[in-house]
Amino acid sequence: MTTTLYSRLGGYDGLAMFATTVVGLARKDDLLARFWINRGEDRNARELQLLIDYFVKATGGQMYYRGRDMALSHQGMGITETDWTRFVEIVVSVAGDMGVGPDEGGEVMAFLGSLKADIVTA
Repeated sequence: MTTTLYSRLGGYDGLAMFATTVVGLARKDDLLARFWINRGEDRNARELQLLIDYFVKATGGQMYYRGRDMALSHQGMGITETDWTRFVEIVVSVAGDMGVGPDEGGEVMAFLGSLKADIVTA
């Protein structure tokens, strides 16, 4: 029996910590912070929870994702290739800090890569 990526990444707690750390760093980043400016903490918290739900579902966990698809969620945000590259740098850094192994890291990067066309639109 194959162990899910969800389990190998630490289950719900591991993915929640990962997402919270990545978003926290992105919100403070000189390039990416603009995506969270003038937004209430309630909205930010809701979007973080949706991100966690999405990661859990996409990696094989038992979670129902109630959000929009990635294209609609990021429509009109003006996310550029430079923004994407910086976000991926943060993801890689956090994954390294959390001890994500090379196999799991490769699966995460492949997953993120599959979303890029829906997110990078500018």
